[in-house]
Amino acid sequence: MTTPVSTYRLQVTPDFDLHAVAELVDYLHALGVHWLYLSPLLRSEPGSAHGYDVIDHAEVDDARGGLEGLVGAATAAHGSGMGVLVDIVPNHVGVATPMASVWWRDMLANGPSSRYAEAFDVDWEFGNGRVRIPVLGDEADPELEVVGDTLRYGALEFPLRSDRPDLEGRPADEVHAGQHYELVNWRRADHELNYRRFFAVNTLAAVRVEVPWVFAESHAEILRWIDDGLVDGLRVDHPDGLADPGGYLDALAAATDGRYVLVEKILHRGEPLPAAWATHGTTGYDALAEFDRVLVDPAGATALDALDARLRDPDEPDTWDELIHTTKRAVADGILRSEVRRIVRELPDELTRPADLMEDAVAELLTCFPVYRSYLPAGREHLDAALADARRHRPDLAEPLADVAAVLADPTAPAAQRFQQTSGMVMAKGVEDTAFYRYNRLGSLTEVGGDPAHFADGIAEFHELQQRRLATWPAAMTTLSTHDTKRGEDVRARLHVLSELPDEWAAFLDAVRAAAPTGDGGFDELLWQAVVGAWPVGRGRLHAYAEKAAREAGRSTSWPAPDEAFERMMHAAVDAAFDDPHVAELVGQFVDRVAGPGWSNALAAKLLQLTGPGVPDVYQGSELWETSLVDPDNRRPVDFAERRRLLAELDAGTLPPVDATGAAKLHVTSRALRLRREHPEWFSRYRPLDVIGPAGEHVVAVDRGAVVVAAVRLPVGLARRGGWGDTTISTPRGPKVDVLTGREFAPGPIPAATLFSPYPVALLVGAPAGG
Repeated sequence: MTTPVSTYRLQVTPDFDLHAVAELVDYLHALGVHWLYLSPLLRSEPGSAHGYDVIDHAEVDDARGGLEGLVGAATAAHGSGMGVLVDIVPNHVGVATPMASVWWRDMLANGPSSRYAEAFDVDWEFGNGRVRIPVLGDEADPELEVVGDTLRYGALEFPLRSDRPDLEGRPADEVHAGQHYELVNWRRADHELNYRRFFAVNTLAAVRVEVPWVFAESHAEILRWIDDGLVDGLRVDHPDGLADPGGYLDALAAATDGRYVLVEKILHRGEPLPAAWATHGTTGYDALAEFDRVLVDPAGATALDALDARLRDPDEPDTWDELIHTTKRAVADGILRSEVRRIVRELPDELTRPADLMEDAVAELLTCFPVYRSYLPAGREHLDAALADARRHRPDLAEPLADVAAVLADPTAPAAQRFQQTSGMVMAKGVEDTAFYRYNRLGSLTEVGGDPAHFADGIAEFHELQQRRLATWPAAMTTLSTHDTKRGEDVRARLHVLSELPDEWAAFLDAVRAAAPTGDGGFDELLWQAVVGAWPVGRGRLHAYAEKAAREAGRSTSWPAPDEAFERMMHAAVDAAFDDPHVAELVGQFVDRVAGPGWSNALAAKLLQLTGPGVPDVYQGSELWETSLVDPDNRRPVDFAERRRLLAELDAGTLPPVDATGAAKLHVTSRALRLRREHPEWFSRYRPLDVIGPAGEHVVAVDRGAVVVAAVRLPVGLARRGGWGDTTISTPRGPKVDVLTGREFAPGPIPAATLFSPYPVALLVGAPAGG
């Protein structure tokens, strides 16, 4: 069992632990899943719902079921012929609870002499020999107290150093002054932090996994799972944060004897994954963007652009490139300024220009960097492109830019390595976590791994992208939803419909804005797309989404400085969707207009993904309609009992309608997964099929070897043109049977009107002899 045919992602939490996973295996096997795909399992912060904040690398988290739970889940999976893929986190550890974080606690207690000091990326000199920990509210009067062998600030506890008996009995502020750490105001993290973090998360401290013993000790338990036959493959979280991702993957491949390994790598459109990496591919955000864009109507771009221009703040940049330059620069000057300053401190001493000038130049280069990162000497062209763009934006910095770029071009330079580790942080925070909440012409395009400026793909372009995937990374994962997507796959599928109805969308938006204004037109686009995309949705979920989205945008309100007046209007607008009869009627009418086409898009995307090149992943629960919004909404518990019941009904012979229950999606998902697991050899090639007739632009059809896959696209336009007419789909090699409906078709072209009834998708295999 070396490579999965498909995977099913489960969020393992204290409320849904490994014992629960074991009990779910029979359902997942019945669904057609080949491998389980589990979120991080090592011991994490107390109460962590995600597991990316590891505090002890030596054991499976007891709260997640412990080693006993892992053995049980793996035994159940393997007993059903299923593999196990586990998410691992090499870049950082959790430090929110200092006394519980094993390595961090030791370093705080013993400072640079701690054996774990080498594991963390701390600039001791900049901190005057202490680690700065940004937790204080009032730095002038922090209200510290000494309790036993800890220093306490509120509910936080920090270890006391044991080599300073002279501090015993002293006032708390004097005890604090004598520690290897300095508790500082939380706002100082932006400019004065002296340890590397995951992005801008102060409670996730980066580790130096490139140090051999750090790799060995942080992976010992993980490798034991592999050696003991419990785990068959690994998913690597955020490799771009590492000093040497390629070297890390080589070490992991050697330690696991080349097991199946995926990387959470965000690729810019057209950017290749480094070919030399010891990986089977990415976790599929690049594929997600392809499935979305073939279902978007390019004809809607002009009208949606005009609507967006009318609604957004006139001071907002006009283009996507200008917007992300603004947001990335704000991040480099703001929450990631500490990282910029660290890079400057790594520059050679002979560069004697003032530090603030060099920081300006570094920040501008980070802002202009066109992809997540380079891997010098590979990717030098991205640095050259950033330099050219930086000079265009800031001609006044020409000389310091040239100085910095010359250093950054040297792969051996410490500043160059740190720049590479930082550019992805600026991209993630400036683009995904800020610009994605400001660029709202069509929310289904502002998704991780996608370029919102690229509006749609034609059928021929989509086919070309799939053929390239089959030829280059055939075992890479594909996905439609993850624990990190900004919107669930079926929210996006419904929002695609707006590209076919831009005028109706504009009229709806004008009407609800008049009835429930917030004062921020750009945000209104975002909010009401969430409402109609996820409807019916709980009031609490929408309030939480609105608050997060508005604060992430940082335009009318923000996390560090919430605007109470705006947020009152924002929450009132959310409530209006439920409580104001006029607004509720508007919402209901518009949802009725887009729901049917949205379901069609959802089934099309699902079948294309499950049968396309790569290893398709199904995110937990998304075998029914997936109408989640951004995390933590997309990490809610899943009603697996309901899914079991519906699957049993389907297997009893019920053919479900395409309606709000989502049973049709479960039907499509289970039949496609089962077929792929039972006959992986049938999915051996990718050859586009001819679609002849007046509605040919509404069909994506492909020969996958011994399977024909067909799906409807742009369903509103199809209805507008009066239906299929005499459009036919050419099919190869003899009579066919649709796995989804059981209907048989004679050899030759199949009328689209016949094929796409009752579903907007078809999955054809050869009909049995004599059938």
